[in-house]
Amino acid sequence: MTISSVTSEALQLKLRQLLPSQQGFGTDLSASDTIIPVIDLTQAAEGSDVAVNLQTAYDSSTSHNTQTTVGPTTIINNTGFWKIDLTCTVVVQASSYFAQLDIYDGSSSNIIWRIDTVGLATNDSLQVTDDSFVVFLRAGDSLRASVSAGAAALNTWTRQIADTNGVLINPTGFNPQ
Repeated sequence: MTISSVTSEALQLKLRQLLPSQQGFGTDLSASDTIIPVIDLTQAAEGSDVAVNLQTAYDSSTSHNTQTTVGPTTIINNTGFWKIDLTCTVVVQASSYFAQLDIYDGSSSNIIWRIDTVGLATNDSLQVTDDSFVVFLRAGDSLRASVSAGAAALNTWTRQIADTNGVLINPTGFNPQ
C-alpha cells in the first residue's frame, strides 16, 4: 500500500468548505492505492424521504374546474410545477367537437392535451377519457381549459407540487418526520 500526498489547492479549498471544523488542521490531503468501499445509508442517498405519491397527494388546496361552456377558461395562472388530473366526456353530435388544455403566454397558446370526435359517427358514440400529468408554468403563463360545444365536459383537478425552482411543495398540513 502506497500513500501519496495530494497537493491540489482546489481539493484543499473544497475540504475546508465542506468540513469547516478541519480548517486549522494544517496537513495535506493524502491518497492511498487501496480501494475502500463507502456505502451511504443516509436518507439523502435515497433521494427523498417522502414517497412521490405522498408528496403529490391531493389536499385542501386542490382545485377543481368543470369546463362545459365554449371558449377558453383560465384554470391556473401561478408559476411552478402543477399536477393535473382530468376526466373528459365528448358526445358526437352534428359536427366534430373537442376538449383541450393549453398553456397560454399572453399572445399564443400551446395545446398540451386534446381529445376530439373527428372521424366518429354522429349521435351514437361517446368518448370518455382520463389522464394525469405535470405541467410547468413560467411567469406570464396560464393553463386554460377549452371545449368547442356543450356536448363536451372537461373536469380538471390541480395542485401545485413544486415551485419554479423545483422545491417540492408538500400537501397542506403534511410535515414529514
